[in-house]
Amino acid sequence: MNNNIKNHLKALIQLSSVDGDFAEPEKTYVYTIGKANRIAEREIDDLVMEVIAEKENSEINYQGLMSEERFNFLYDIIQLMKIDGNVFLSEIKYCESIAEKLGYDKKVVKEISSKVYGDPSITVNKDLLLKETGKYLKV
Repeated sequence: MNNNIKNHLKALIQLSSVDGDFAEPEKTYVYTIGKANRIAEREIDDLVMEVIAEKENSEINYQGLMSEERFNFLYDIIQLMKIDGNVFLSEIKYCESIAEKLGYDKKVVKEISSKVYGDPSITVNKDLLLKETGKYLKV
């Protein structure tokens, strides 16, 4: 499994379990992202088990990502945060933390959140959103 996609999935799984419940909509989203990146279901299963078994969230390395990859990571975690219709402060803080690790100002989470829907079938103009969020890049 490619390290970038592994880190991406780990971040999604960590966010999914921040509220103590890896609910079905979140699980479906994580598996959809994994399968879209040609990751076998068994590998995703193993990664889920590994992340959930950790007592604390492990540090994720975001070095070497292109700006579009960083944006896609951020977009996915924000969509995942909203997917179950419940947004907890702990999830917002987690997303802000990831945003900063990706080189963004944490205010980008609010910007993207206002334009991203919890339902993955409702799409937004990601190219336009990518341009808009560029002003939040610190790198």
